Amino acid sequence: MNPMQNLHIDKIVVHMAVGEAGEKLVKAETILKEITGQQSVRTIAKRTQPAFGIRKGQPIGCKVYLRGEKAEEFVRTSLEIIEKKLFASQFDKSGNISYGIEEHTDFPTQNYDPMIGIYGMDVNVILEKKGVRIARRSIQTKKLPEKQRVTSEEAIKFMEEEFGVEVQ
Repeated sequence: MNPMQNLHIDKIVVHMAVGEAGEKLVKAETILKEITGQQSVRTIAKRTQPAFGIRKGQPIGCKVYLRGEKAEEFVRTSLEIIEKKLFASQFDKSGNISYGIEEHTDFPTQNYDPMIGIYGMDVNVILEKKGVRIARRSIQTKKLPEKQRVTSEEAIKFMEEEFGVEVQ
């Protein structure tokens, strides 16, 4: 097989939405830093939602980007937590995977603390093939050929072979 057709994990986005700024958000940022080993970035509300008490421009969550070895290690541990089971609906047409972890206390490094509470998180895994740079570069940007795009079938096959995931 052509080495340019091999899939790899480009990045992982781990996101925790708490819905409000303040103490809850600081706790979520602390938890993300302990789990991933990286400093998180705050996410900002794009519009006002009076029903939820959210104003435009207000910090409502935090996220971390992981790449390389850290990303693969995080995927392995997070898949162990969800018992290596994914649904086909969790794969989008571009081959990206999204799944949730209900409790941060499921991670081996985390213990339950009644002062913190329990937080959940979303994990988004972005897969790509080599050669995607041609669509992102600033000089001579080209359209990405169809054979270099990741399909959901390829992503499912990759997750089954690399991580032993059962896709239903």
